[in-house]
Amino acid sequence: MSALANRPFYKMNGIGNKIIVLDLRGTGVTVAADEARAIGCAPGLAYDQLMVMYDPRQEGTAARMTIFNIDGSVSGACGNGTRCVAWVLMRDGAADHIVVESDAGRLDCWRESEWRFGVDMGPPALEWETIPLVGSGGETLHVDLPDPPEATADLPDFTAVNMGNPHAVFFVDDPEAFDLAAAGSAVEHHWLFPQKVNMSLAKVLSREEIRLRVWERGAGATLACGSAACATLVAAVRRGLSARRASVVLPGGELVIEWRGDDHVTMTGDVELEFEGQFAPEIFAAAGA
Repeated sequence: MSALANRPFYKMNGIGNKIIVLDLRGTGVTVAADEARAIGCAPGLAYDQLMVMYDPRQEGTAARMTIFNIDGSVSGACGNGTRCVAWVLMRDGAADHIVVESDAGRLDCWRESEWRFGVDMGPPALEWETIPLVGSGGETLHVDLPDPPEATADLPDFTAVNMGNPHAVFFVDDPEAFDLAAAGSAVEHHWLFPQKVNMSLAKVLSREEIRLRVWERGAGATLACGSAACATLVAAVRRGLSARRASVVLPGGELVIEWRGDDHVTMTGDVELEFEGQFAPEIFAAAGA
C-alpha cells in the first residue's frame, strides 16, 4: 500500500489554477511520479499542480517544495501554487511572512489579507542558454519559431523568459482567435525547447493591464498560471509595451505583477480553499503505485 494512503490534503485554487497541497513535513514520506499521476486521475482530484511540502533543508525556511504537473513531471515553479502553500503555512494567523524552498530558489511569501497572498518569484532569466533554447547565443526579445508547425503558422515571433520554468510569450491582437490546445501543444514540444516550454498568448490592453491565455507544459490549458503572468509582464516591459507594475487578467481571475527595481518579480492574488480530504487507498492501488 502506498504511504500516501489516508494522508490529508488541501484542494485549493489560485484564481482558478487547480492546486492540491500535500504536507509531508515530519513524515519521511516522499511522492513518486506514478503516485502524482494517480492522484490526478482520482474523481474530484484533477489538478494543474500538486504542491508537496517536505522538511526544510535551509535555515530560516518553513518548508521545501516539490511541484508535480498532472502528467507526473516536475515543475520548477508555480506562483499560484506557492501562494496556496503560503496560505497553508500561515493559516489562522500563524505568520504574516515565510520563506519556502523550491527548485527556483528561496521564495519569500507574505499575507495581505485572509485569502490574498504575495510571492517574490525572484529575478527572470533572459539569456538564450538559461531559458534554455537549443543552440547558443542569440537575443531572446524577438525569436522566430524555426520550422513552425502548421498549428503555429499565424503566430508572430515570441519573447523567451525563464521564471523558474521556460516561457514563450506571443503578443497577439486576440488571444481567443487561436486554437490554444493545438498551438500550445505544438510549441510545448517544439525541438527548440529542450525542457519543453509554457506558451502564453498575450494582448496588451494598456500599460497597466494585459489579457492572457496560457498552455502549461505538462498540464495543458489552465485557467491561470502565475509564472506565465510574471514572464508576460517581463516580456511586455522588455518590448516597451507595459509599465513595470500591471494587472494580468487570466480566464480564472487577475494577478498583480511587478518587476521591481531590484530585478525581482512579485505576484499578488487571491487563493481559495475548496475542501480538505484524505487520499483513499484505492487511488494508488488502481494505479499500481
